[in-house]
Amino acid sequence: MQSLAKLIPTKLISSKQNQTHSNHNIERTQLLTELDSIHHYPLTLITAPAGYGKTTLISQWKERQSHTGWYALDKSDNKTEQFSRYFTAALVQACGMETDDLNYQNDLTDYFSQLLVKLNKIDTNFSLIIDDYHHIENAEIHNALRFWLKNQPATMNLIILSRLTPPLSITNLRIHEQLLEINMSQLAFTHNEAKQFFELKLNDTFTQEAIFTLCEQVEGWATGLQLISFILKQNSDLIKSPQKLFAKLNQHHIADYLNEEIFHYIDPELKQFMQRCAILHSINETLATAITQDKNSAKKLDELEKQGLFIQRIDNNDGDIWWKFHPILSSYLTQSCRLELPDEWQKLNQRAAMEWLKLGFCQEAIYHAQQITDTQTLYQILQQHGWSLFHQGQLKLLEDSLNHLPPELMWQDPTLVLLKAWVVQSQHRYQEVSGILQKFNTNSPLAEHYQGKFDALRGQVALNEGDDELAYKLASNALLTIPQEFSYARIVAISVIAEAQHCRGNLQESMVQMKQVEKMALSQHTYHHWLWSKLQQAEILSAQGFLQSAYDLLKETTLQAESFHQIPMHEFLLRLKGQIQWEWHNLDQAEAMANAGIDILEKEDEKLQCLALLAKISLVRGDLNNAKRLIEQCQHSIGHFPAHKDWTATLDEIQVIYYQLTKDNSQFDSWLIKKSLPSRASNHFTQRQSRNIARAYLLQNKPEQALSILKNILHTAEELKLTSDIQRALILRNLVFIHQNKKELAQRDLIKALEISQQTNFISAFVIEGDIMAQQIRQLLQINVLDELSLRKAQFILRSINQHNRHKFAHFDQEFVQKLLENPQVPELLKISPLTTREWQVLGLIYSGYSNEQISQELVVAMTTIKTHIRNLYQKIGVNNRSEAIEYTKNLLVLMGYH
Repeated sequence: MQSLAKLIPTKLISSKQNQTHSNHNIERTQLLTELDSIHHYPLTLITAPAGYGKTTLISQWKERQSHTGWYALDKSDNKTEQFSRYFTAALVQACGMETDDLNYQNDLTDYFSQLLVKLNKIDTNFSLIIDDYHHIENAEIHNALRFWLKNQPATMNLIILSRLTPPLSITNLRIHEQLLEINMSQLAFTHNEAKQFFELKLNDTFTQEAIFTLCEQVEGWATGLQLISFILKQNSDLIKSPQKLFAKLNQHHIADYLNEEIFHYIDPELKQFMQRCAILHSINETLATAITQDKNSAKKLDELEKQGLFIQRIDNNDGDIWWKFHPILSSYLTQSCRLELPDEWQKLNQRAAMEWLKLGFCQEAIYHAQQITDTQTLYQILQQHGWSLFHQGQLKLLEDSLNHLPPELMWQDPTLVLLKAWVVQSQHRYQEVSGILQKFNTNSPLAEHYQGKFDALRGQVALNEGDDELAYKLASNALLTIPQEFSYARIVAISVIAEAQHCRGNLQESMVQMKQVEKMALSQHTYHHWLWSKLQQAEILSAQGFLQSAYDLLKETTLQAESFHQIPMHEFLLRLKGQIQWEWHNLDQAEAMANAGIDILEKEDEKLQCLALLAKISLVRGDLNNAKRLIEQCQHSIGHFPAHKDWTATLDEIQVIYYQLTKDNSQFDSWLIKKSLPSRASNHFTQRQSRNIARAYLLQNKPEQALSILKNILHTAEELKLTSDIQRALILRNLVFIHQNKKELAQRDLIKALEISQQTNFISAFVIEGDIMAQQIRQLLQINVLDELSLRKAQFILRSINQHNRHKFAHFDQEFVQKLLENPQVPELLKISPLTTREWQVLGLIYSGYSNEQISQELVVAMTTIKTHIRNLYQKIGVNNRSEAIEYTKNLLVLMGYH
């Protein structure tokens, strides 16, 4: 055979060989582990489009191995004689076989037979790597390699790297489990690998969220990440603005790379086919044929996949075959379609919109209709399918589409005006709804059913503005004029009536009507109002004191809410769950819910309620600095955003409690001037605002005004069975009676509030009152007047207060005890006979209201040992019983500056 010395050396060396020794490649640990099983398979096939790291991966693996050969192909290797020479050289490199007597005579299969005979004498395991096999188009080489694989010795492993699947009877090998495969999805960088990559390349650390966004956008494509790193080296701030980053990427590096690596090698006609198809987010044969007018579309899509041109199949259960382009390639192709095929752009999107409609995909049809200069197509789609999209929760898509219409089309159509108003209403932008209704002027009277629909909407607006009487009237009139066939309008009207009843405090009637809305909405597939009815039912149950039932209902609804894309309502659901968790003193869970609600909202103004919940959590924890920061954030939002009475009452409550905890009485005069007392506290937000004003009067040292308000709202709450608000009012009235030194009345209210807690499981409402509540609960525990369930609640509340207020209560750590003993006013007996560390702990727990049994559980010490500690510490501090020990401890704390 011709000497192998004349071969080009670089074709027998990995192009990445030197790089594997550098620190600039991420080690693909999981894939390398998978490749360690390579010796169990005759063939290993690594397929992916350009730039996915095939060569880098196998080079990393090769560096760990001995006895490997490398053959890098190019177009010239389609010559069978050249292929035979380099193939042989790579074999020699791998196993050291002798080749002097081999003779190639224009038959590659025959020559491979000679090689196989030679290899029978080799007993060393070895591997041969063939890189860039997609360059081979010569059928003789394919046939010879198929022959080789059938007869390959057990000591050899053949590894092929290619952009497309080679015609080497791969399916047969796969069936017989003789094939190890690594594909594009496996080669794609994970988020952690992308993070490591950027840290190595840029010597900088980025947030998980930023890395996640970049990795998702390029779908783990290694070259895409590499090109991004070039841009970030020039301007690292672009990582905060992914849209600008990818725009710059598309403008410069991507086009050059794709033209050099892909489009330089493919037929221009095939590129145009790709450009036309790329306007679609996903493609099947029907769509491709309709858009390109090419009857061979299915064959071409299949060919693109086989050639590894960044197109992949999408898992789908409808029996049809779907593809999608890689997002980076899709973006490039779409841009080039606009530039290179400008006369076709409008036609392509028109065809796409019509074809998507035929297939039943309205969202996709709207997307393409928005690309067309003539808005008539978009107008027709919205007329026919707008409401179904609304019921599916596609609020953002609808709003964008309606804003895309010219005014002369938008405002002449009452159906679209109603749709626009409900889209805005569903995102809690109440003021805009009124603006839309004012802007809609019609020269001729509306048809009766349209009048009914607008009345139902105006009823909702009246609710937004707090006028439940007008809302009830408008919705009731609407029901009389809306025919039965207009089911959605009737659902809206009944929903408004139910909500008005809720505002009036008629909870039972409201619940019946909301259940009716739920049933109607589900049967009509109007999921938007189905979800709204469920949330309203949860609020009614909470007001009635059935918090566990409310939480269970919300929990059942969570999965469906996520699938409906109802972003504002999804936040509402999470917030309701968080509020219940706050009441139950599950503060970590409440915080998680509030943060989850914030994450799904885009506008700062919309986050007010969740921020308020976070502030309440901070108040209960005693973290006043964080509470102050959050309150200021809420105040900023509410100053720029018209809010519902419920929202303002919630924020007012947090502010007043914050003033109470910080003992800042200077704020109340100006605060009270701005607030008006609700005429009748018939619902949770008017009850809350009435309590806010009562609390402010109490903190102003005006207990009689506070009692007058509380008397009225308790009467209303009892009449309407607003159990949760009864409990909250009792807790506040308890504070007023304590302020007036009416201890018996205070104790009566507290015991009643604890009894109600057996139903509601309220904890934080007690805990937030802090020291004054803890002292009262200690007294109740000492006089033993609580039933068993109330006793357990009281003990849990006390422990929760102690947990968040250890600086106020007896937490005698080593540092505190040392300072205490250094105080010249400390009792002499305590210096002469100091307590042990354990005795200090026991004294602190006695002061905090713990029983002997609870102290035993807290310190994990036997009851007999606890009794010994108590006896010893009583003797050392000179007291006879628990009450004296508590008073003694209180005096020590006062001595140290705690009041």
